Amino acid sequence: MAKTFRDGAIVAKRNLIKIKRVPELLVFTTLSPIMFILLFAYVFGSAINVPGVGYREFLIPGIFAQTVIFGATITGAGLAEDMQKGIIERFRSLPMSRSAVLVGRTGSDVLNNIIVIVVMSLTGLVVGWRIHTSVLEAVAGFLLLLLFAYAVSWIMAWVGLLVPSPEVVQQASFIVIFPLTFVANTFVPTNGFPGPLRAIANWNPVSSVTQAARDLFGNTSPLLPSPDDWSLQHPVVYTLIWIGILLAIFIPLAGRQYRRAASR
Repeated sequence: MAKTFRDGAIVAKRNLIKIKRVPELLVFTTLSPIMFILLFAYVFGSAINVPGVGYREFLIPGIFAQTVIFGATITGAGLAEDMQKGIIERFRSLPMSRSAVLVGRTGSDVLNNIIVIVVMSLTGLVVGWRIHTSVLEAVAGFLLLLLFAYAVSWIMAWVGLLVPSPEVVQQASFIVIFPLTFVANTFVPTNGFPGPLRAIANWNPVSSVTQAARDLFGNTSPLLPSPDDWSLQHPVVYTLIWIGILLAIFIPLAGRQYRRAASR
């Protein structure tokens, strides 16, 4: 276990060095959430009314959730690129832990998400977002977002080892993640959704992690109708359940696919 984490730290350092040498990767990763914040806050914000709370405060936790989930796709694209260039085969020839590549890849993307969240937080503060709870609750909100993104990154790791190129990873993940983050409470309350769609949105794990972040940041409103679904009445617990399920399923799947893909 110690060797796995030590070798994984070296692989993570290698991935972070790539960001340093190609800073455009980080620039465009941070520009996208800034653009979403500005568009929704100033273009759509005037047309969306959330009773009891400013729309910008309601919006920012949803942008956080959407961005860290999209940021997890870097894991899949990075692994697909390494497979395509034969770098994975070079790793296999080194005296290193077999799990280090996946551990390092997912770990480095958590650090990338931390940078993105810092940038988004500063942008949110500029447009009027505020945290109304304690420091510990705020830290818990950020940690929950990062932990959920880490679980999703293992799905992306599995996908990245299945498909032939990083372009396919990005297209496939966009088709799935985009509706998943919009059929949720990320941008608007779900109480106005049609019945079946509202049920899907309320049990969507993206809604629970967003609601948990809103609760922990103090960006909720007592004037909004209380959700009847258990998932949004206990969003932190429901999110942690999903995190446990995703890690339990996709860490073994990604490890098995890594052994198969690398041996082709």
